[in-house]
Amino acid sequence: MTTKAPTFTQPLQSVVALEGSAATFEAHISGFPVPEVSWYRDGQVLSAATLPGVQISFSDGRAKLVIPTVTEANSGRYTVQATNGSGQATSTAELLVTAGTAPPNFAQRLQSMTARQGSQVRLDVRVTGIPTPVVKFYRDGVEIQSSPDFQILQEGDLYSLIIAEAYPEDSGTYSVNATNNVGRATSTAELLIQGEEEAVPAKKTKTIVSTAQISQTRQARIEKKTEAHFDARSLTSVEMIIEGATAQQLPHKAPPRMPPRPTSKSPTPPIIAAKAQMARQQSPSPVRQSPSPVRHVRAPTPSPVR
Repeated sequence: MTTKAPTFTQPLQSVVALEGSAATFEAHISGFPVPEVSWYRDGQVLSAATLPGVQISFSDGRAKLVIPTVTEANSGRYTVQATNGSGQATSTAELLVTAGTAPPNFAQRLQSMTARQGSQVRLDVRVTGIPTPVVKFYRDGVEIQSSPDFQILQEGDLYSLIIAEAYPEDSGTYSVNATNNVGRATSTAELLIQGEEEAVPAKKTKTIVSTAQISQTRQARIEKKTEAHFDARSLTSVEMIIEGATAQQLPHKAPPRMPPRPTSKSPTPPIIAAKAQMARQQSPSPVRQSPSPVRHVRAPTPSPVR
């Protein structure tokens, strides 16, 4: 696996804490090899020796620093530094400790996320403020009321919205408003719930015909039309021949005494009638000649030899 310099997928967030309460800094870090993490306050290294009671941990990419009981002396700029063989990254945030009032502040803001249909979704924020802020969750501008489907929980400064079983219609823009008599703060994120993969219907087979195949198909259609046309003309010709033959005297058949009735009720085509008329006008009138009598000549009888 190739090396990767440290980067902050979630940087530190500034914290406002009431004197005597706990203050927590948290950051998410990625990198390979796993980076080494160090904490500083105003440029000075933090440890259990320099800050009694401080809790420092780094696990699964989450770097956390917790001061169980803060005093005004703990206020300042806190920095976390991540280092490995490929590089270094830092993140800095403020800690404000006050004995009076403080406006709401998000120590941990909402994070946009994507989840599968039917899974449980949890949206967390950490809110500080003096007095304790009133925290409300919204989806697309509509307030969410706590119910078995949408549970709103609070543990100290951690506020959570839990969707027991998410569906695509739960997708949208989620926001958290924190309000007290000093001020107001808002955090917003997007939630996308992906539905189950629906069965993809079988695609209709689409035949791609080349230009040559199209030309062959068109040629075949033209040939069929031509054959049908010639078949019709041939049939007409045959009918013409048959109709013409009934009016002629064939040499090997005696002409009928009366012409047969036409089987077709359709009138004679004008072209055929015109041709027949022209043939009558051009043919010479037959001349009746009496048949020549055939004479039978006997050969002379040979005389007997004496």
